[in-house]
Amino acid sequence: MKQLSDFPRIPLALLPTPVHRLDHISRILGTNVWIKRDDLTGIGLGGNKVRKLEFLLADAREKGAEVVFTTGGAQSNHAMLTAACAKKLGMTPILILKKRGVTARKGNQLLEYLMDTDVRFMDTDSYDDIYAEMDRVGQELGKPYYKIPCGGSNAIGALGYVNCMKELADSGLHFDHVVCAEGSGGTHAGVALGAKLYLPDTHVTGVMVDSDPFDVITLGIMRDAAALLETDIPIEPEDVHLLDMCGPGYAIPSPEGNAAISMMAQNEGLFLDPVYTGKAFAGLIKMAQDGTLRPEDNVLFLYSGGAGGLFAIDMD
Repeated sequence: MKQLSDFPRIPLALLPTPVHRLDHISRILGTNVWIKRDDLTGIGLGGNKVRKLEFLLADAREKGAEVVFTTGGAQSNHAMLTAACAKKLGMTPILILKKRGVTARKGNQLLEYLMDTDVRFMDTDSYDDIYAEMDRVGQELGKPYYKIPCGGSNAIGALGYVNCMKELADSGLHFDHVVCAEGSGGTHAGVALGAKLYLPDTHVTGVMVDSDPFDVITLGIMRDAAALLETDIPIEPEDVHLLDMCGPGYAIPSPEGNAAISMMAQNEGLFLDPVYTGKAFAGLIKMAQDGTLRPEDNVLFLYSGGAGGLFAIDMD
């Protein structure tokens, strides 16, 4: 099996990120809830995408790219952080985003404006259309370019969360469960694969904030990342555990998500967002309430950032 150190990686994040117990939440939910502070990765407003971009932008640099394209919704945390990391490395980011959601200059759009980022919108629901437009623009520019998929969710990006689970294993802490948001599949895939490799007694749940077929998407990314690592550990469909908390739809606040945001803010002074982490934490609450999480369990909530979206979306 290859080691993570065998892959090109640019140290962008402040690692390891802190882990601490949420005492008030633990009391309310009747189980031991801990939090992994991946909102503190150190660039932009922090967030999980920086771990992925350490590997993705290293791959881009190795391939001689001067321009980096990525995509997502109008308030994509991944897109904003790709712009921030690319600019830090002296590369030119171009964001070609779906014209869906809040396109006004607030939230992540404001942050991209402050970075003087080239942001373009396409009125389409097809990422295939957007990737084709990346090729058209890249060829028009005549400079070497690199395309990062939505969410940085491919095998290379997933290595960032395989590395996160190794980081957790190296800390010596034991967790019965890890709960993370499931928005494009890559973070969950890396966490689940990393747990199989380094924390085999830990159960990983991806909380769906979108309605895509994540049973297929996440499994595919896990297998692709396992192939990169040349591990012979089998990756099976039963390795993907999902909980659907999408509610009324992607990037549309849900009552459960809003209640989870309020619970975290009022009891721990931490601010989740209505698109990803609010719904993910609502999933953890549901697991506690339905008995999936036992009183004696140690449960880790992966706080993947996303605070920019809190300032763009009306939660009423």
